Amino acid sequence: MGLRSSCLVVVLLLAASVGAGDIVTGFCVQLLEECSADSDCQAGLYCFSCPLGFSGSRCVRSTGTDLFKLVNNSLPFNKYAFLTTHNAFAISGEPSHTDVPRVTFTNQEDNVTQQLNNGVRALMLDTYDFEGGIWLCHSDGSKCYDFTAFEPAIDTMREIETFLSANPSEIVTLILEDYVETPNGLKKLFNDSGLMKYWFPVSNMPQNGQDWPLVSDMVANNQRLIIFSSNKTKQDTEGIAYQWKYMVENQYGDDGMEEGKCFNREESAPLNDTTKSLVLVNYFSTIPIKQTACEENSGGLTSMLNTCHGAASNRWANFVAVDFYKVQVLHSVYVIAIA
Repeated sequence: MGLRSSCLVVVLLLAASVGAGDIVTGFCVQLLEECSADSDCQAGLYCFSCPLGFSGSRCVRSTGTDLFKLVNNSLPFNKYAFLTTHNAFAISGEPSHTDVPRVTFTNQEDNVTQQLNNGVRALMLDTYDFEGGIWLCHSDGSKCYDFTAFEPAIDTMREIETFLSANPSEIVTLILEDYVETPNGLKKLFNDSGLMKYWFPVSNMPQNGQDWPLVSDMVANNQRLIIFSSNKTKQDTEGIAYQWKYMVENQYGDDGMEEGKCFNREESAPLNDTTKSLVLVNYFSTIPIKQTACEENSGGLTSMLNTCHGAASNRWANFVAVDFYKVQVLHSVYVIAIA
């Protein structure tokens, strides 16, 4: 059937997928074969271990499928699914920028540049006022401390600007847990980092569940950065879209991982509220553990996507948020039904 009726689009969401039938030939170690170091693996693969999924270490994929090449970019933005990194800034091994040892959780291994290069297209970031500027911080509450701070936000924003400049057909979404109280602080951050030239304006965002503009039009107009804030006041004061006006989101953490259940987080409208065009599905533990994430990012994630599809009035998630995005045991194949 053609796009005028309906079709099924298959998108590989997670980068380190492992599945039967994918072994390729070559001189280096092939997909799924045992390895001892990244250098053992073919281009596009890296050496990975998941004790809960398989014994030893094996070569797995390190990049995701380019969905705009798989499907093309002629559909509305809300007809695609985007790999999303929860706490994209909370990176293992990130050195302290405050001269105080950090005491908080980490959720990812790669820096933001690596995440984007590997196919991540939405970043969840926590923004705070700290030390006279705006920082990315992993705190419990509205205050950033020297032992929970990761880095000045402008450093991450400049990474995003570099990626968008080098990849003129790509779109990036930022989902901000926003504790910034400095007047126009975020707007200044985006100006100073050079991101305003990619800005997708709130005035172009659809109302009452309508489709978003075509991706091809967004690219042609260079409106390739979509930003949502959890702070309702920012839409009127700084032109940053209020997240809950445009999307629904399921419960995060352990409470959102119970098999067969998918319900909205407190701030979100019910998942079946179709006046919001976008759907965000979280699937990660309250306490991030890489060793268990490789199993969670496989069969459990696939099952939850199906459960949330039903809860969201038969709409597939547009954003799929995970911890340690590259670790996975099985294929996570996401099927999107397009009317």
